[in-house]
Amino acid sequence: MQYLVATDSVHTTAAACDYLEGRLDPNDAVAVVTVPGDETRDADDALNVANARLLGKAMVETDRLADTDADTASAILTAANERNADIIVLGPHAGVAGAGPALGSTARTVAEAADVPVVIVPLSL
Repeated sequence: MQYLVATDSVHTTAAACDYLEGRLDPNDAVAVVTVPGDETRDADDALNVANARLLGKAMVETDRLADTDADTASAILTAANERNADIIVLGPHAGVAGAGPALGSTARTVAEAADVPVVIVPLSL
């Protein structure tokens, strides 16, 4: 199984790892990607959390996607396609306190446009 985790914060990464940890097989692969934004340190920390939490549970690749003119949802969908993802895992919205429970535009667009299952993990901030 090939998973693609799209994250922008340690909170989203932790929630995705909580979801994946009981489901992973050592033969599975997890690509964890982040799209650069204003907070590159948060993005780097998010990738580090994935490495620490998933080490030894599956093959893990982390990548900061190139900053493009495309929107974040398009970058995530392209990354999923390039990595032949079977499942996309992401948070409901930016992983920041006070964002509320509603789906953000990126999660909504990915869920509507993906041609593979999309898992939206709840955040506890």
